[in-house]
Amino acid sequence: MTLVSFLLAACRNDMEKVRMFDRHSIPQQAIDSVSVMRSNFGERQMTLKAPFVLVLDNPERMTVFPQGFNMNIYGDHGNSIVADITADSATSLDDRKIIKAHHNVVIIDYRSGDTTYLDSIVWESATHTIYSRAPVKSVNGPRITYGDGFESDEDFTSPIIYHQRGTMTINE
Repeated sequence: MTLVSFLLAACRNDMEKVRMFDRHSIPQQAIDSVSVMRSNFGERQMTLKAPFVLVLDNPERMTVFPQGFNMNIYGDHGNSIVADITADSATSLDDRKIIKAHHNVVIIDYRSGDTTYLDSIVWESATHTIYSRAPVKSVNGPRITYGDGFESDEDFTSPIIYHQRGTMTINE
């Protein structure tokens, strides 16, 4: 009798563990070493590289970059890189066309020479905007600017740093 109750208890615990995993929490795909290019009418707009990607079908389809990514944004009809974005992790809400990048986000704008450091950004493809409400540090040569938010078009032709607390010039 004791053996039967022990086996039933063991089965009940295992079933509880199995129920914890629903199909929405298990990735549909796990992909190593991803490289993606987006173009428009044959003109390269963006390339993205990531060491590892998970595709989930939660209530909403999402792509997760748990080991980060590097994205190059192209201008001049796809002939030159105008900006580079890196982050330690990111999530793409595929149906809403929103990418949220987190942890050590770095944006290099090659046209202006600015390198912008943030903890997170949101890129909304539908509105063609990139923004953050996180603290910002922007460096251009000896000039360092701090702020409390960031917004730009996706081509980085008009970046804005909100609530600037001042600009320091460092003379070496």
